[in-house]
Amino acid sequence: MAESESQEGNYDNRGNKVQNFKTDMEELLEKMEKLTVHAAWMAYDCVHIQTNPDLHYAMRHLEDVFLMCKEQMEKKWQEVLME
Repeated sequence: MAESESQEGNYDNRGNKVQNFKTDMEELLEKMEKLTVHAAWMAYDCVHIQTNPDLHYAMRHLEDVFLMCKEQMEKKWQEVLME
């Protein structure tokens, strides 16, 4: 009798392991899909930037403006803290 209960426990345990495996595989596949899409967009962006130099200059300008804005915000924040 104890042996049949042990076998039932093993069967339940195997069922849980299979379900956990399926869940883990689904999660990994979803992550791989997201990474694949992200890599494809990065490749597209690289090709697009290389074929359109104006875009590169526009991005550089946006980055410079962002850094200047960030610097001004930090200065204002320091002034507020000093008050």
